[in-house]
Amino acid sequence: MRGRRPKLTGYLLRRAVGLVVVYVLLLGVAVTMALPFLWMVTTSLKDTYQALRLPPQWIPRPAHWENYPAAWNAAPFGIYFWNSFFLAVTTTVGDVVTSIPAAYALAKMTFLGRGVLLGLLLGTLMIPGQMLLVPSFVLIKRLGWYNTYWALIIPWTAGVFGIFLLRQFFKTVPDELWDSARIDGCSRLRYMFQIAVPLIRPGIATVALFKFVGSWNAFLWVMIMTDKVELRTIPVGLRYFIQDIGTDYPRLMAAATMAIVPVLILFFFAQKQFVQGIARTGIK
Repeated sequence: MRGRRPKLTGYLLRRAVGLVVVYVLLLGVAVTMALPFLWMVTTSLKDTYQALRLPPQWIPRPAHWENYPAAWNAAPFGIYFWNSFFLAVTTTVGDVVTSIPAAYALAKMTFLGRGVLLGLLLGTLMIPGQMLLVPSFVLIKRLGWYNTYWALIIPWTAGVFGIFLLRQFFKTVPDELWDSARIDGCSRLRYMFQIAVPLIRPGIATVALFKFVGSWNAFLWVMIMTDKVELRTIPVGLRYFIQDIGTDYPRLMAAATMAIVPVLILFFFAQKQFVQGIARTGIK
């Protein structure tokens, strides 16, 4: 017994030291990730001199709260916020609605060429989006969708990422559930929506959150497919503070802080489903 106690004590000590090292490293990573966000918020409360000061002054003295109403009134941000919200919601709903049946078919249904189709879909993820801008612009012009909401919504109501992620979740659903439902006379469509879909709600929440954030932050596509202020979104509107004579950093950071608030609120309410979705992605 006496020989075991030193070994147990040494093991507990090594484990405690290991946990301390891990938590210190995690804390350092968290602080490093949070510094840009902290700099954005503090810069939004500075004047131009404090914003450009080196070394940077982290705590503004005094705090210029007037930067927020000034940034809001500098451009039609009410229109920008509405457009961003409208596009993010519609594209998110469209992407989820189209991804669910496609993912279910690729995961649970057997048909000729299923593997080839999945490979082609995944292969499109390797194509940089910038390569498709010119042909997409030509197509949008020929369809007469330039400077319309159709150009900003329809091309983004389906995505390979959502299909692939939900396919992985559908593969975790036991096939025995379909066998039991089929014996009871349940159709394939009814089984998918009433039994399979409720079991993958964390995956659906994950896809929806990624899609919403991606649509909310969309810049290049909106910039190319529109030239009307009435159709511009927040990322495009932030360019107002970047001019040839210089950048108005305090107001730019104030506008950026206001732009990130809806995404933080969404993540706050969906974080449980989001974490579950990420954790269950590799489960079979």
